Amino acid sequence: MTIEEILAGESKNIEFKENLPEKSIKYMKSVVAFANGTGGKIIFGIADKTREVVGFDKEDVFKKMDAIANAVSDSCEPAIIPDITLQTVDGKTVIVVEVSDGRQRPYYIKALGRDGGVYVRVAGTTRLADEYMIKELLFEGSNRYYDQALCTGLNVTDEDIDALCKAMKEQAVKNARTEEQKAAIKDVGRQQLRSWGILIERDGKDYPSNAFAILTGNGGLHVATQCGVFKGTTKAVFVDRREYTGPLWEQIDEAFQFVLRNIHLGATIVGIYRQDVYEIPPDAIRELIINAMVHRSYLDHGTIQVAVYDNRLEITSPGKLPMGQTMERMKEGYSKIRNEALAHAFAYMNLIEHWGSGIPRIIDKVKASGLREPEFIGGEVDLRINIYRGQVDGTVDLNNAIKVPDTIDKMLDSGNKVPDKTEIVPDNMKKMPDSGNEVPDTTEKMPDSEREQQIYKYVLENGSITTAETVEILNVKHRRARAVLLNMVKDGYLRKEGAARSTIYVKNTEGR
Repeated sequence: MTIEEILAGESKNIEFKENLPEKSIKYMKSVVAFANGTGGKIIFGIADKTREVVGFDKEDVFKKMDAIANAVSDSCEPAIIPDITLQTVDGKTVIVVEVSDGRQRPYYIKALGRDGGVYVRVAGTTRLADEYMIKELLFEGSNRYYDQALCTGLNVTDEDIDALCKAMKEQAVKNARTEEQKAAIKDVGRQQLRSWGILIERDGKDYPSNAFAILTGNGGLHVATQCGVFKGTTKAVFVDRREYTGPLWEQIDEAFQFVLRNIHLGATIVGIYRQDVYEIPPDAIRELIINAMVHRSYLDHGTIQVAVYDNRLEITSPGKLPMGQTMERMKEGYSKIRNEALAHAFAYMNLIEHWGSGIPRIIDKVKASGLREPEFIGGEVDLRINIYRGQVDGTVDLNNAIKVPDTIDKMLDSGNKVPDKTEIVPDNMKKMPDSGNEVPDTTEKMPDSEREQQIYKYVLENGSITTAETVEILNVKHRRARAVLLNMVKDGYLRKEGAARSTIYVKNTEGR
């Protein structure tokens, strides 16, 4: 322990005690909390408020060390064996009690029992663990995964299982990046779901695990994604908010499209074409949402929150970091799977690639676009990741500008012909007219969501659409089809006409 570390004060992993308390429970709570977390040190002989090094007399320091060792041995369950040493700081002797992170969780104070004696560290303080946290520690201590546990109260039919298998393959094909990857996709069947822990076979019958309920959005587990836009940099004023439920892959897509609708879109010129550029790389946004889905704690009844502020995108996922994981290791690509069944399912559906590579890839993409490195906050109760909006170097004003390379700008001003670069330009980019450097947008503005695009194209071609037609086109249930249509009405793409069974939806020609 150095003077510099002492001056930095107490933290998540360090606690000061001026004297050895007469009642050991006053520090035993911290011993248990360190064992239930990432470990830590209690330094006896340093005042916690003033950080003054008080120290102990050499005559009785060894008695105090023995008293600490005996108290930990007698008070904690399962057994905790701390490393107790002496250290000289500023010429005075202090006692350092180092507790390692334990593997037999949850650790608790015997006298209080497991229901009232489990403690954890939160923001540098020791707190009594709540019910969900105790369950999380139990799963960690038994080396089990909550998503692979039986989902009580949920009954599934053969048709439900077949529907999940079909939907997962459709997602795998949709998310394939290459034709080779698409061709390599195989059907997923019951045996595969069993091996991943999505199904549990007992006496020749298949039962759903929590992963089945989470993936499909069924089973009484309230799994939702909350999205919001806020005015300013705090949650004081809502501009818009949505909550998405249903299958996880739908929540991912809806949350992703929500963010794209609410961040700035600028453009740059590639050859003689304009290319749209979002102020935050879309791949990084989508990967961040997927990462939150697969790594969050589903024991925690909270929801993933996706918040767009004036200065940042903030994604918060419920639950502390899994045992053995730290912020630093996570940024370096170390993977600690919390939901093994979901991880297998996401890998099959091409939603994640190599386990653990997501966070480093997000960091690289954000930095490569000229933004500051993402900010990671928390990890003890939940994990929050911020991506700050706007270019660091100010070279591109994505609020309202189209970036034109200097060489092209000069050619346009002088009347020179711009070289043809069509061989490297995607077909779907807008071509710059020969008459000048302004790029008019004469195309019909389409919704961001792929599903809503299908509906909007149908309306443009046929004049109107009904809920029944939407069900057939999207292959979804009536409730989901109606929700899509109402969302398009809210966003101004469609207008609702008629009532009850005669209701139709037509193109909204007002204000668009």
